Amino acid sequence: MKTKKRFIAGANCPNCKQSDSLRVWEENQIEVVECVECDYVEQKTPQAIEARSHSSSSPNSEQLIGIFKPE
Repeated sequence: MKTKKRFIAGANCPNCKQSDSLRVWEENQIEVVECVECDYVEQKTPQAIEARSHSSSSPNSEQLIGIFKPE
């Protein structure tokens, strides 16, 4: 099965600072973020993603705006 890679609109690479150059996909339940300009790669486990999202905001301030479902 082919992995679907998506670009992250408006995101800047933390290494080269290029805008709209990051793409994301999932391999074996690990989120992979890669810059197509400088080959920067970051891998995040599901636990790291959840911990990061909860530490950036208080539990009462979270609000669901919408769910994106690409087809």
